[in-house]
Amino acid sequence: MFKKIAILLEMIKFKMTIFAMPFAFTGVFLGARGVPDWASVIYVFLAMVGARTCAMGFNRIVDAKFDGANPRTAERAIPSGAVTSLEAWSMVILAGALFFFAAWSLNPLTLQLAPFALGLTLFYSLTKRFTSLCHLVLGVALAFSPLGGWVAIQGSLTSYPWALSAGVLFWVAGFDTVYACLDADFDRKTGLHSLPSRIGQRNAFRLAAVFHVLAFLLFFITGLQAHLNILYFIGVFIAACALFYQHWIVNPDDLSRIQMSFFSMNGFISIALFVATWLALFTEKL
Repeated sequence: MFKKIAILLEMIKFKMTIFAMPFAFTGVFLGARGVPDWASVIYVFLAMVGARTCAMGFNRIVDAKFDGANPRTAERAIPSGAVTSLEAWSMVILAGALFFFAAWSLNPLTLQLAPFALGLTLFYSLTKRFTSLCHLVLGVALAFSPLGGWVAIQGSLTSYPWALSAGVLFWVAGFDTVYACLDADFDRKTGLHSLPSRIGQRNAFRLAAVFHVLAFLLFFITGLQAHLNILYFIGVFIAACALFYQHWIVNPDDLSRIQMSFFSMNGFISIALFVATWLALFTEKL
């Protein structure tokens, strides 16, 4: 049983929850303008785990045919037979139930927004079948993370710093565009859509750089909208350096370090911005 659970967690890359979780808690701490109550923290954590597990499980199910045909992903759990469709669907349903339970436990608005947030996240998995803008759809889906964190505390969208969600949108769209370069040739052969397969890897990298510049500017604007002190802007500068480093170590002619860029650096960026937000809010009380 424990081995099966480990396989399921690896299938959905559970450790990569680190991408969206810090932004959700950035929204939580901004909404509380300090330290939130522990019950809200726990329910937001459960909501994020449930939403991401549900979405990733659904993605693995609907993409199983393509994963099996792609040499890079052929050994994933469902194509390799390590996990059955029934087991994967069971996980998706349970994770979805956890998400809605957590949303219900927070406040009425989180429950009202829950179907839209989860529905968009699930919808992303289908977008590669018909649009090269799938990376932006993923960005919009993950942009719900800080918004959801804010609503969990405030119970409304009044005064929400929308630049934060917009920054997350372009940050995600940028790194997902770069990551999609790994499958550009496969996507062309199978009729799947992505920016690298449509406009070429070199142009995709350029567009990803534009997305990341926009993300940096929007994260900067977030600090102005939320009236945060200099510590937040230092965090934004550190995140910008990390974004620059990603584009320096990975280029269209050498994709060998994409995995490190995609997982390590982007996890660092989300944590850095959360810590910077927390420090700014903590020190304003001193």
